[in-house]
Amino acid sequence: MDYTHLGRSGLTVSRICLGTMNFGPLTSEDDSHAIMDAAHEYGINYFDTANVYGRGLNRAPGHHVGDTERILGTWFAQGDGRRERTVLATKLYGDMGNWPNEGKLSALNIRRALDASLERLQTDYIDIYQFHHIDRATPWEEIWSAIDVAITQGKILYAGSSNFGGWHIAQAQEAAQRRHVIGLVSEQSIYNLLVRDVEREVLPAAQHYGLGVIPWSPLQGGLLGGVLRKQRDGSRRLEGRALAALEAHRSQIEQYEDFVAELGHEPGDVALAWLLHQPAVTAPIVGPRTRDQLDAGVRALDVDLEEKALARLDEIFPGHKTAPEDYAW
Repeated sequence: MDYTHLGRSGLTVSRICLGTMNFGPLTSEDDSHAIMDAAHEYGINYFDTANVYGRGLNRAPGHHVGDTERILGTWFAQGDGRRERTVLATKLYGDMGNWPNEGKLSALNIRRALDASLERLQTDYIDIYQFHHIDRATPWEEIWSAIDVAITQGKILYAGSSNFGGWHIAQAQEAAQRRHVIGLVSEQSIYNLLVRDVEREVLPAAQHYGLGVIPWSPLQGGLLGGVLRKQRDGSRRLEGRALAALEAHRSQIEQYEDFVAELGHEPGDVALAWLLHQPAVTAPIVGPRTRDQLDAGVRALDVDLEEKALARLDEIFPGHKTAPEDYAW
């Protein structure tokens, strides 16, 4: 396993981040535990979750918010250094109930949501406590005040963001600097060969302020994981929005799958490897449903893309310049 620092912090994390969103709704507790054990065997020390994970697709009955954190908690409780070897990141923002102050980033919700996550996770502290979305109604002075208290209490070590715009990162960091605190150390954004919008402003802001970028959906819902080949061999059927997305990008994906075949690699491996070649990226999130999918995600570390290959990928999936050059002179 390769390791790097998370942004400008001194925290060392694996270049692959284990995403746990499928644990509970799609992957049983026993299988989830086995995947996490396998992740440690590979040397993956960076695990990501959120307090709202667990409710399943379309809020399926039988699944509840918080279930995923509980699964991680029962795994940590098995001991044998599981918690000590894990850099644990979770998130808050989404509503955990129907009563006021059960979501967003008020000081009240930060306090209550943090304590609830600690209880579910069966741990005394969280390494990286992340804001799952920007809260436009809560001032940064209030947010950082609540985070300062949590750090002083030893309940969290670092703060991170997710789904922030570039100017949101700037707001957060400027407010943190006024308090003489480190502020955010990471930003989770959707980023992959098909969706490169963050290149305009989010990546430049993250690089300027020293945040590690953690891409989610690196395979864009499987579209970059060999979807056409899987359709042909009958191993995957698409319908609804997934089928519409494929049809909208069919020409690009055909070119992509042909090119990675020439390289001698699997499509998903190249998609992850491309992210690992981007200078702002710390670690893409791999969210396996099965052990096989975890194994596939780790293979990307062995894919070395030369400049010619990177240039060809940019031809197939054109990216963005930084703002304002992307849309102005």
